[in-house]
Amino acid sequence: MAFWLDLMFGNPVGLLSMIVIFSTFGIMTYLMWMFIVKSAPKE
Repeated sequence: MAFWLDLMFGNPVGLLSMIVIFSTFGIMTYLMWMFIVKSAPKE
């Protein structure tokens, strides 16, 4: 576990890849939320 933490956050390449993964997850969540809000039936 310590090896993976050092690999992910210990060097700039691992940190950048984690930033890319989390930002991709955030963008996907935002797009799904927007789709759900826009496709909700109007009252």
